Parts: sequence; structure tokens; C-alpha cells
Amino acid sequence: MSWRWVHTLVQRYEADGLAGLEPRSRCPRTNPRATPEHVRTRILELREKLTIDGLDAGPATISWHLQAENLPAPALSTIRRILHHAGLIRPEPAKRPRASLHRFAAEQPNETWQSDFIHWRLADGTDVEILNWLDDHSRYLLSITAHNRVTGDLVVDTFTRTINEYGPPISTLTDNGSVYTSRFTGGRNAFEYVLAALGITQKNGHPGHPQTQGKIERFHQTLKRWLATRPPAADLPTLQVQLDTFRTIYNTARPHRALNRHTPAQAYQARPTARPDPTTHAGHYRIRFDHVDKFGKLSLRRAGHMHHLGVGITHRHKHIVILIDTTQATVIHLDTSEIIATHTIDPNRTYWRNQEKEPGRWPGPPTMNDDPKHP
Repeated sequence: MSWRWVHTLVQRYEADGLAGLEPRSRCPRTNPRATPEHVRTRILELREKLTIDGLDAGPATISWHLQAENLPAPALSTIRRILHHAGLIRPEPAKRPRASLHRFAAEQPNETWQSDFIHWRLADGTDVEILNWLDDHSRYLLSITAHNRVTGDLVVDTFTRTINEYGPPISTLTDNGSVYTSRFTGGRNAFEYVLAALGITQKNGHPGHPQTQGKIERFHQTLKRWLATRPPAADLPTLQVQLDTFRTIYNTARPHRALNRHTPAQAYQARPTARPDPTTHAGHYRIRFDHVDKFGKLSLRRAGHMHHLGVGITHRHKHIVILIDTTQATVIHLDTSEIIATHTIDPNRTYWRNQEKEPGRWPGPPTMNDDPKHP
């Protein structure tokens, strides 16, 4: 040993005894590149606040908030290390690494809209449903509404109101719920008719494979976590107020990792919106075999509503085939191939009369006005 080292050891022994001879750390006592203490404190405060508010509180989100407050933002690994040392990160070694995920996103806003709904409970335990429309490119929350039960008519209503505000999308992506599609039950529902009329392509995920609608499925986790930190709403209007508040926070005050730490509103406004091809129109044809009832009528369900077709009492009990397209229903007698009735499709009317015959009173027993003695 050098005499300097022996001298240092003697000084340590004289000061601390044998404990002073234990090996000591060689790291510098000061580090000019260390994270300032006030930044470390703010990181821990943001972690706690975002967690209480039910929002994402990961290193990327914390870094975004630090920059918004004009504070120096350390590297994400540094923020993660600070949280880890404070015991605020729970290790999940079995969790699937992000690098193994294959992400797919639309190139422009309004190129694809995703939609789905979730169940939620009010303060008295009443089950309600929350319907959402999400832009695939930007994750922008276009619409979020609370209902007693989501029906096909409500899907059409919220979809058309969203179109009036943001313009129509090129396509939609949903699951195979009956409010979105009737492809497994035959025919078309109201939503499918609206898409065909507007030239919008409909896309549906494979049954039992929710990963296809991964963006809105992940969005549901964020929504439920945020709602869980709020007092349960007493009724639908109160819940709608909470949802409107969440929509503002989600779109404008919450950065998204997949959007390069931009908010959905910034990503939605950064590019021009896509528009569907106005010349695209998906034709629809449907065939149904049936027989005319004893009153000379047929029943036809279209877009979730029942309509009655007046064929004529002279054709009762005949076996027929109905050809239905977007504008007309044609009734053909199977035995003679004769067209016995045509009906103009009018969604606003329950009864469609036979266009093959002149309009007139339905045959029935004579009345006083039919008796020549009682003009």
C-alpha cells in the first residue's frame, strides 16, 4: 500500500474505529446531471394525482405534464427509476412486451371510426349503457352518450349527429352486435342501410377476436378507470355530465403514447380529414320465400321495423317469392312467375300498398253508402 492510503486508513480508524475501515462507495458526492429535487418531488406528486383522477400515470404522461408546466423533463427511464425507487411501480414480469404488438392505424382522420358500448351502473344499481364513437387515426373521442339501453335506432341517431359535426367517415369498424349488423341473421338493419346510402364501407371484427377493435377496447379501460374514481351518478343526465367532462379531458389534456405524446385533439387536427367516395353505393338485394296470408297481406321486417305489404285478397294463400332491393319490394307468384305486387319502400310508413293495382277501399261487407236506397 502507498503511505497515503495507510494514512487515510489510520485517520478513519481514529475517527470511527474498525467500522471506519469498511469499504466505502466511490461514487461522486455531487452530480451536476442529477434530477433536481423539486422535479423529483413533482414527479411523485403527478403520479399520485393522476392515479387518484383515474388517468394514465406512466412515465410518458408524467413527462408530458412536466413539459406543460415548463419544468425540465428527465428521460422516461429516469422517471421510471424515480417511481421504482419510491415503490410506486409494481413489477409485472409476465406482461406481454409492447414490442411484440402489431399496431394498425388509419392514415387520416375520418378514415375509420370505431364504435362500441359498455355497461355501467348508477348509484342505485341500475344498469345503463355508454355508447362511444372513436376516430381510428387520432383516438379522438367523437361522441360519448349514456342510455338506458343501446338500440339500433340510437346507433343511427348518434352516428348521424356525429357526421353532422365532423363529416362522414370512409369506413366504420365495429363488432358483430345486432345494433351494428344483421349479417348473421339475414337482411340489413337500420345502421347498415344508412352506411349503404352514404357510401360508407362497413367493417366488422371476427367473432371472439376483440383485438381487431383494440383501440376502443383499450379506451374502455381508460373510461372505466376514470369513472370509478368519481361518485356514482344518480341518473342518466348526471352521468352524461361526467362523460362530457371526461371527453374534454381525454381529447385535450391527456397525451397518448401511440400519438407521439400528442393529445387526440392535436392528432385529429394535424391532418386533413378523409372523405368517402361520393360515387360509391353498395347495392343490396334480398330474397325471401313466403305465402300470402288469408287477408291478402305479407309482413316484412326491414331495418328493425315491421312493415305490412298489401298484395290483394285474390292472392291469399299463394306461395310467393319477395325480391327486395334498396327502393322496391317485388312479389312474384312461384307457380306462374307472375309479378302480383310491387311496393315502394318507405321506411316512414308501416303499410305499403300494391303499386300494381289502383288504390281503393279494402273489400268488405256492404255499408249503407253502398246501398242505392241510401245514397
